[in-house]
Amino acid sequence: MTTNPPDATPGSTEASTSEPSDTKKHAPLVLPEHGELDARAVAPPALFHERAAALGVSFAPGEIERLGLYLGYLLWTNERMNLTAIRDAGEAWMRHILDSLALLGPLSELEDGSAVIDVGSGGGVPGIPLAIVLPQLRFTLLEATTKKARFLEQVAKRLDLENVEVVNERAERAAADGSEHRGRFDAVVARALGPLRVAVELTVPFGRVGSLILLVKGERADEELADARKALHALHATHSGTIETSTGRIVVLEKRRETPRIYPRKVGDPKRSPL
Repeated sequence: MTTNPPDATPGSTEASTSEPSDTKKHAPLVLPEHGELDARAVAPPALFHERAAALGVSFAPGEIERLGLYLGYLLWTNERMNLTAIRDAGEAWMRHILDSLALLGPLSELEDGSAVIDVGSGGGVPGIPLAIVLPQLRFTLLEATTKKARFLEQVAKRLDLENVEVVNERAERAAADGSEHRGRFDAVVARALGPLRVAVELTVPFGRVGSLILLVKGERADEELADARKALHALHATHSGTIETSTGRIVVLEKRRETPRIYPRKVGDPKRSPL
């Protein structure tokens, strides 16, 4: 994928209501063949191409097809376990894929081989779409829920994403002092980690000094930034700017100094008692 300057600035319940048997409930997820996926998910709507062009994005051969297969797997699996509240294929292209592509600007400036972590990857957004279109970067998908992590592993294997690693762990443990993942990444991305002052504690410790932390937020981003002033100070991060997108905003932070050893706090503490 290449990017060019645009012309203008631009529930966690199971889907099924019936209780599965113990055998089905604990059976490993097996993704279907390509032909069994919803054709509406695999092919993007015309509006997607228009919005991507407005972002200055052009696709390398095979990237659109792989993005479509990813969405097909996501929506197929979502009928069996909760991965996303979005069930409409067209909306998924706009909200999942296009939202992910909005991160391309800052990420495309990283050197080849740079390491990026997607904290709380869930169903793989934004990590998997970014890994498809930025094959020169290495992506770690961090997901605490085991069944979601297994889905991410299968999708990465089916799509031959050799630049993807899946880590099944809580952010508080994975970024704790002494962890192999702490202070290792050139960029940190996250979506739906809760209020900004919570997300800051769960993301900044993963970055090296000078790294970017890109947080996908909604229209309340400015209000959340004001509330996160104390957290940013404690984590030694500063607000570098905010990128407007078609569906919200991306808050860009920069890690200025090493994270104090006490952060992140114990599992659950950032959410129970935000900084």
